Amino acid sequence: MIATSVRVPTTRRLAATLYGYAFLTDFILLYPLYVLLFADTGLSVGQISSLFVIWSATGVVLEVPSGAWADAVSRRLLLTLAPLLPAAAFALWVLVPSYPAFAVGFVLWGAGGTLRSGALEALVFTELERVGAADRYARLMGRARTAEVFAAATSGALAGPVLAAGGFPAVGAASVAGGLLAAVVATRFPEHRPAAAAGPGAGEQTPGVAGSAVPPTVADGSDEPGWLDSLRAGLAEARADRTVRAALLLVPAVAAIWGGLDEYTGLLARDTGAAAATVPLLLLLLWAGMTVGGLLAPAGERLTTGGYAALLVLAASALAAGALVGRPAGFVLLAVAFAAFQLATVLADVRLQARITGPARATVTSVAGMATDLTIIVFYAGYGVLAGVTGNRVAFALAALPYLALAAWLADGRGAACRRRPARKSVVAGK
Repeated sequence: MIATSVRVPTTRRLAATLYGYAFLTDFILLYPLYVLLFADTGLSVGQISSLFVIWSATGVVLEVPSGAWADAVSRRLLLTLAPLLPAAAFALWVLVPSYPAFAVGFVLWGAGGTLRSGALEALVFTELERVGAADRYARLMGRARTAEVFAAATSGALAGPVLAAGGFPAVGAASVAGGLLAAVVATRFPEHRPAAAAGPGAGEQTPGVAGSAVPPTVADGSDEPGWLDSLRAGLAEARADRTVRAALLLVPAVAAIWGGLDEYTGLLARDTGAAAATVPLLLLLLWAGMTVGGLLAPAGERLTTGGYAALLVLAASALAAGALVGRPAGFVLLAVAFAAFQLATVLADVRLQARITGPARATVTSVAGMATDLTIIVFYAGYGVLAGVTGNRVAFALAALPYLALAAWLADGRGAACRRRPARKSVVAGK
């Protein structure tokens, strides 16, 4: 049994580092404005959508290989490298704004996201499980998502004044600084992994925690899984275990469409007649909603299948109604929708992590990320065509329909991923 004196400081260090890292990786002043930068550069909605496709396609290509890499080497190393690539992208965008520069920037940003995706969830769950605190995963990840949203909200509050004072170069410089600071914070993540699954840097002792050392990595590396072994193990678990597969598929089903819509909220806000400097303030409402959704994650674990389906219905209804209002007041309803979507997404990830039992946790998580990226690519392509014909308001409203279909499927009792109540005990046990 792991002593409480070891568990508490280890969990606190992990939580503090996680929250700081989550905040800084999303402290991007360009985030509420980059769609406007693209539009001001002369890009059409179709061209902007093609950039988003490039972004997601990068994730599709790199998501699973990077997850396998995270299972074969130090996850902390990948988390340190991850924010440096978007920082380079933001510098490129404001220095040479053009379609080619935007495209290269999205490749860099997408690559950075894949380094973080899977590695972060796997590191957090593994560290908590090591000290007997796996039941805190939902709470920590919910708060981490809230930290990300709070960072986006802070960016939205600061973006307008910084843009007015220094233009896009100043906004870009602040975004680059956030990425550099995130890389520094990532070096503080604890990482202890069994010899059979660890890479360089594992097997260390947590600073300030006496007697917390774990078995070191085998010196000759003979027992360490290679990249290909980690990839095979993760794919095999996703393929062989029906419950893992069902939980994996729920992630893109919930996360993809609203995650894609998030990129177009700036255009929707401008369609209400809001000025460019006011757009970040409207988006602030959405980020406030996502903050609430993340904080509700512990309570959300008590939802039954019917409750989860009702959550999706609420989100879809508020999304359609808020978009069709056509005025800034509609963003209040959109904030409700984004709160519900954020909660549903966190709960889907909690379910997936609880179902994974093998050593290739990051790989399995990255498979879910790749499935999400593939779905988003299809969505971006469809949205670019649909919005070009109907406008952003109607396109947003129609995007709510798949969630109503998913809710009906779950309520009908065929949603295996959410069939049982996801209580706190079941999350720990993975049942």
